[in-house]
Order: sequence, then structure tokens, then C-alpha cells
Amino acid sequence: MTVLPGAEWRDRPGLRRIVAALRSDGGAVKIVGGAVRDTLLGLPVTDIDLATPLLPQDVTRRLEAADIKVIPTGIAHGTVTAIASGDHHEITTLRRDVETDGRRATVAFADDWRDDAARRDFTINALYADPDSGAIDDWFGGLADLNAGRVAFIGDAATRIAEDHLRILRFYRFAARFGRGELDAVSHAAVVTARQSLKSLSRERIADELLKILSLPDPRAIVGQMSADGIFAVLLPELDPGFAVAFDRLLANEDTAAVPVSPLRRLASLLPADAAIAEQVASRLRLSTRQRKHLAALGGSRGDVARPIRQLAYAIGVDAARDVHLLVGDPAALAALADWQVPEMPLKGGDIVARGIAVGPEVARILKAVEAEWVAEDFPGAVRVAELVDQKIGRTSD
Repeated sequence: MTVLPGAEWRDRPGLRRIVAALRSDGGAVKIVGGAVRDTLLGLPVTDIDLATPLLPQDVTRRLEAADIKVIPTGIAHGTVTAIASGDHHEITTLRRDVETDGRRATVAFADDWRDDAARRDFTINALYADPDSGAIDDWFGGLADLNAGRVAFIGDAATRIAEDHLRILRFYRFAARFGRGELDAVSHAAVVTARQSLKSLSRERIADELLKILSLPDPRAIVGQMSADGIFAVLLPELDPGFAVAFDRLLANEDTAAVPVSPLRRLASLLPADAAIAEQVASRLRLSTRQRKHLAALGGSRGDVARPIRQLAYAIGVDAARDVHLLVGDPAALAALADWQVPEMPLKGGDIVARGIAVGPEVARILKAVEAEWVAEDFPGAVRVAELVDQKIGRTSD
């Protein structure tokens, strides 16, 4: 029997309190999914999810009796969040699928651990561990697949995909994170065959999963595979045919500049340098207004990379200017933006009127001309701005 190695998180006071409350009066609970998988791989564990045959109302009753706060985060699907000693843990009642349509599932509560495991996506995600002994339950060969670096669907791959079409994208993401060598042939063939079903998913779910893939440390190989498999032809037809070169350059620049990963920046590298196309993609994926504006700026400003980076930042914002230079410029230029904020021009129309210029188009013309020189001179202070105003007024008086 394989036993979960000792890990710091297994002794957290909050987790121990929750486990004790659920096990009172003969209740059962196990750790499930990512915490088990990642501990076996020696990776950091962030979320520790629990499964139990107890019904949600019984889970709530037991936890509240132990003075543990309970939030019904997904009560319709049997999930509550317990907060103990500052830690948050999701607890889900064992389930079995009653009906699925590729987008959502109707579930019934169950009391069989294997039934619950069978409705999960990949074998490596269907590992359950006893919180105390660490003994691992593995009904579908997840341990062997984990050791082999193989990401494979549980049971019939086509059936798993038909239950939730998002599993197509999850297959690529998990393969990139945990896979080694060739993709599992059966699972790979199934996602390629089912790729058109991605059209049935909500745009928000597609965007979320795509950005997660682009957030991986180095997603180049899997993005290339997705392109070869026709995945982007379905969900990102705007993909630039030469994206691989741009993607390579971006990741090299990110590494040189030691900047945090930005999935939106990486998405921009897959698209043509065209603001309208970026807007189209952002709209279809239903990105936020902020994300849409940022993506459009990256699409429309790459031709301005020859401008001094602070001038570009004044025009499109610091974050966008930084990303443009990572996409197509020199990462060394980013040093000019360190601890720098876009300044506000220290001149208003009223200041010009106070110099004796009548309100009207001439004020706007002077203001615009001064601003252009102020930007070109790298944003000097008020004294130099006053000199520039004097020059412009002097010229108009000739």
C-alpha cells in the first residue's frame, strides 16, 4: 500500500480540527485530488480539499458544533467551505453523475468512494488519502500514471469529455504540468476528435482555462501541440501563423527581465499586431474592460516600440509599455520605468489664459504644442514648462 509522505500541511491545526469534527460519531473523511497528487510529486500544496460520505447538512452541523465557521459555497453540488484556525478547506459530499450535457452536471449524493472517484477527470486527480495514516486509495491507476508522467482520462476518454467539454483544455494544461514524454495516445486522440465541442462552452470558462495554460512557466510546447491539433482553429482562429517566433521571443525576454508571468501578455504574442483583432478576441472571450483595453494596447502599439519607453508609457500606460517592449523590444529598456509613474502635465488651459491668450482654439493649440515638447524632453518640471509656454506665446505674437 502506498502511503502519503509526511507533509507540513497534514499537521495544520485547522485541518486537524475539521477532520476531528467530521469523524465524530463514526463519520468519514479523506483528502482528495491536488493535495495528494502534489505531495507525492514533492510540489507545494496550496488547496487541501476533503471528501466525505456525510450529507452537506450533516457536515455543517458537525462543524458548527465544533465552533468551525461554515460557508455554503457550492451547496447544490454538496460543497461547503470550512474555516478553522485561519485555514479554508472545501468539503464535498461524495457524488455520482445523474445527467451531463458537456457543460454542467446533475449529481446525486453517494456513499461509495469509488463512485466519487469515477466521475473525476484524470487518474492522477482521483487519489484519496486518509488524513491520519496517509493510506492512499487508487482505483484507476493514478499512482502508476503519476510515476510515469502520464495524464490519462479515467475509463473511457470520450465519455469523460462528453461529461464536460472543458476537459479538452484541462487535458493540455495537466499534460503540460505533469506529463513527461509523449502524450497518452488514447486521451490525446479523444480530445482532438472532440475539439469542435469546445464551441458549446461558455466563453468565460474557455478564457479562464486558456489563461491558466498561458500562465504555466513554459507553455510553448503545449501551445504548439494545441495549434497542431486544431484546438486554436476552434477557440482562437485569429492565431498568428508565425506565433511560435513571437512566443519564443517573449518568453526569452521575460526570462531576461525576470518579470512575473502575465497570461494576457502571452495571449497578445499569439495574435497579430492589430488592435481591432485584439478587441475582437477580448470581446469574444468576455475579458474584463481593463483586460480588453490592455490587450488592444498591445495589439496596436507594437509599431511604436522605437519611441522612448517613457513616452510610450505616457501614451498607453506603464504596464502596457512594459509589455510592448517585452513582446517586440529590448527588455533592458524596462529599467527606465523602475519606480517611475506617469506624471501629470503641470499646465492647464487656464494657465495659458492667465498669460493673456483669449479663450479659444489658440489656447488648445498652445497647450498641445507645449505638451508635445514636454513629453519629448522627458517630462521636465514646472520651470521648464513655463519657459515652453513663453516660447509658444512669443511665437504666436510675431
